[in-house]
Amino acid sequence: MRTNRVRTTALAATALVAALSLTACGGDDKAMGTKPAGSAETATPAATSTDGKARSEAPEAGTPETQTVPAEGKHAGGNGNGANQSKKPEAAASIATCTPKNSTVKVSKVSRPINHLLLTVTNTGTKNCAAYYAPFLRFDDAQAVYPILDDSKPQAVVTLSPGEEAYAGISLLGEPGEDEPVKSDNLGVIMVDKNNKSKGESTLKLPAETYTDSRGFVTYWQSDVENALMF
Repeated sequence: MRTNRVRTTALAATALVAALSLTACGGDDKAMGTKPAGSAETATPAATSTDGKARSEAPEAGTPETQTVPAEGKHAGGNGNGANQSKKPEAAASIATCTPKNSTVKVSKVSRPINHLLLTVTNTGTKNCAAYYAPFLRFDDAQAVYPILDDSKPQAVVTLSPGEEAYAGISLLGEPGEDEPVKSDNLGVIMVDKNNKSKGESTLKLPAETYTDSRGFVTYWQSDVENALMF
C-alpha cells in the first residue's frame, strides 16, 4: 500500500564504490556466514525514514538507524508472534545467520499482486539459521539499496530449521505516471546478521521484462508467502 512508510537507504556513489572495492580485495572462503568473501564488514551511511517518524527496534535485528550496506564479495545464486510460528525465534547467541554458505535464495514472478516479485531463502544447512531484518537489494549496478518497507516488520525474527523457507515481497512499481520505470536484468541479494552487518551477497537473474522505479520496496523476511505479498 502506498500509504505505508517506506524507508529508503541512500548510498553515495563514492561510498558504494569504496565498499565494492573492499569486496574485490576479500578472499573467497574466509568470512563466516553468508558470503564466500573477506571477513571485513564495512559500515555505511545510516538509513532514514521518508516520513521522519521514530520507529521501534527491529526484533533481534537492530534499528534502521544501525542498518549498514555490505562490503563483502559476491556469491552467485536462495509473522506474527514467535510463539505461534513453526519457525520459532531463538536466542541470538545460539543461532547462526542465514547466509549464502548455509542457505540459498531465489527470486520468482507472482501473478498477484501485480508488479511484485517473491524472494525465497531456504536453509540448506544442518543447523537452524535466522533470516534477520530484511534483505538488502541492488538492481543491476544501482548505487543505492532498494527501499525497505518499515510497516512490514514482524514481531519476531524468522528462524529456519534445515529445509525451511522464509519470504520477502518485492514491490516493483508505484502508481502509473509517478516515475519512469527502469529495466533491470540482475538482482543482488545481501543477507545481514542481527547487527545489520553484511553476511554475503547472492547475484540472481531477474525474470524477463522486470522494471522498477523509485516507489518500489522490499519487505522484511516473513514466515509465510501471504505475509510477504500482502503489502
